[in-house]
Amino acid sequence: MDRLTQMATFVKAVELGSFSAAAEELNLSPQLVGKQVKMLEQHLGVSLLNRTTRRQSLTDFGRAFYSRAKLILADMQAAESLAAMTRGVPSGRLRINAPVTFGMHTLSARLLEYMVKYPQVSVDLTLSNDLVDLVDDGYDVVFRIGELPSSGLKAVPLEPYRLVLCAAPSYLARRPPITSPWDLQQHECLGFAYSDGRTHWSFDGPEGRVDVPITSRLTINQGDPLLAGAVAGLGVVLQPLELVQDALRNGTLVNLLADYSVPTSPMHILYAPDQRMTPKLRSFLDFSITSFGRKS
Repeated sequence: MDRLTQMATFVKAVELGSFSAAAEELNLSPQLVGKQVKMLEQHLGVSLLNRTTRRQSLTDFGRAFYSRAKLILADMQAAESLAAMTRGVPSGRLRINAPVTFGMHTLSARLLEYMVKYPQVSVDLTLSNDLVDLVDDGYDVVFRIGELPSSGLKAVPLEPYRLVLCAAPSYLARRPPITSPWDLQQHECLGFAYSDGRTHWSFDGPEGRVDVPITSRLTINQGDPLLAGAVAGLGVVLQPLELVQDALRNGTLVNLLADYSVPTSPMHILYAPDQRMTPKLRSFLDFSITSFGRKS
């Protein structure tokens, strides 16, 4: 069996803490993971892991070998990336982070097109509304919505993110009419926990920009539960068009304040300035610009 494969299996088992977790990640059986680690130990002639019925831990040699093995595997990946650059063929593993709603309702569907177009690229997509560190967390690219803090990262502007104000007919039927943004102060507003939208909503209208303080009995850190709450008639919601557009089409939600618009939020795709522009990275940046870039 390939010694590098055994080494990679051992490293994954250490990182994830168990053979079963490594097996799930590598799409192997736990027995095969254990067999590969045992064969590696037999080849080395020394134990890498202390095993009990309840847990496993690294031996002193295993700890030193784990650190060296990670370096070897990283060098191998770098060598493969260099070869891919020479061939000009996008290949290797691409690690992406994106906000939850954008990732679920827009990016994931388009990502399938990218993978069909570039079959030698594998993708790890993490969806999170938390602010991640691109370099420390090991991502190749990160999608971010909102104003960017100074970070030194390369940022490619994409189509601005559009929000829509809407509510269910069942909710509107039993509450006062909403004819101006200030009427929202008399309504239940469903708040999004990861933005200023949990405390106030902004609108552009005949009188210019207005910022309306809102109160939220229900505040959630993801858009889909807020959509469900709005459809159920719990209140008014301000969420991305991509999330609510099907509900608007079928009439379970209706658009509000037609004379006002919600300010868009900037969206960018970010990557490290010192990262090698491999065919894998270049192809995904180009694909993202084509798919999500500014429309002329």
